[in-house]
Amino acid sequence: MAILTIKSLTKYYKDLRALSEVSLKVKAGEFVTVIGRSGAGKSTLLRCVNRMIEPSSGLIEFDGIDMRSLGRRDLRKARTRIGMIFQHFNLVPRQTVIENVLHGRLGYKSTLQGSFGIYSDEEKSHAVDVLARLGLAEQMHKRCDQLSGGQKQRVGIARSLVQDPRLILCDEPIASLDPSSAKTIMDHLHRISRDMKITILMNLHQVDVAIKYSDRIIGIREGGIVFDDEPRRLKKKIVAEIYGSDADDILFEESPE
Repeated sequence: MAILTIKSLTKYYKDLRALSEVSLKVKAGEFVTVIGRSGAGKSTLLRCVNRMIEPSSGLIEFDGIDMRSLGRRDLRKARTRIGMIFQHFNLVPRQTVIENVLHGRLGYKSTLQGSFGIYSDEEKSHAVDVLARLGLAEQMHKRCDQLSGGQKQRVGIARSLVQDPRLILCDEPIASLDPSSAKTIMDHLHRISRDMKITILMNLHQVDVAIKYSDRIIGIREGGIVFDDEPRRLKKKIVAEIYGSDADDILFEESPE
């Protein structure tokens, strides 16, 4: 059953059309990766899902809720079930790891509780458990500006997980990381999807990584979907269609039929 349904999604930035009549469905627990050139519309697509960017037209239905119909209060409530992981981590550098992770609970808080950082013992215990699961127990009380890039991204994952999300949007989560750290992050996200049945919708530049980890790959070119299928169906001629003149720089091993 689809947890996310998008129909005829279009986004204009003034006269520039960033997305053009995009339609897709994502099943609960599915790991879906969106690939394409820079500027193809990948980030715009993800950010329209939780309305960080307002669509120009089209339907976005998450967990049975019409996201575009929601007012400010109801949108805030809906976003508690949608985690977001960013390329540049989006952490508060001078705060500790545990403080940053608990920010994932702000959507459940009143303005007063959020302003004073008031969290329940249960929420704090949950945050500690999530950090331990991600191998960050010893860094819990360190400031985030003392961490490596890979550790910062694991904090970002932990912040999403304490929301108790049904969907996590990952906007280029490994673009700023070295290969070893990138593998660690992808391994964690894959386990989260598999073991916790949390749906992952991710943007990636690395086609070989998308093939290795994804249940399904969506290729976008100039704001439209040109490929939507299993990783084994992604062939060199399709990569050439997705990436155009940049296709020669894409490294991946084509699956045999």
